[in-house]
Amino acid sequence: MTHKIVPLVVRPQPWKPADATDEIRRIAKSPTLKLTYREHAIDQIKERDLIVGDVLHALKNGFVYSDAQTTTKNSLFKYLMESKTPNSGNRAIRVVVIPDLSRCWLKVLTVMWVDEK
Repeated sequence: MTHKIVPLVVRPQPWKPADATDEIRRIAKSPTLKLTYREHAIDQIKERDLIVGDVLHALKNGFVYSDAQTTTKNSLFKYLMESKTPNSGNRAIRVVVIPDLSRCWLKVLTVMWVDEK
């Protein structure tokens, strides 16, 4: 039995919500993932009694429901990934993330409750 090698296809951004869901999940599940956090995101995680594992869970299993938002870097966009997590007390969290598929990198900008104004 021979295995077919499928080259990694890097879709140009901005992605539609369904594509963003797939791509962010793919990056989050990669063994070569580079995950960085803004200080604000770390503060928000602590304030909500969450852990970094909750953020990673949301990135691996969540959904993007809205269109991409622009960032200061023209080729990258930010997305809102939503999911319930093991430590979120049956509430969904929203992770604002900038993905870079070519570098297998996710930058977490902030974390919030979905039902929070």
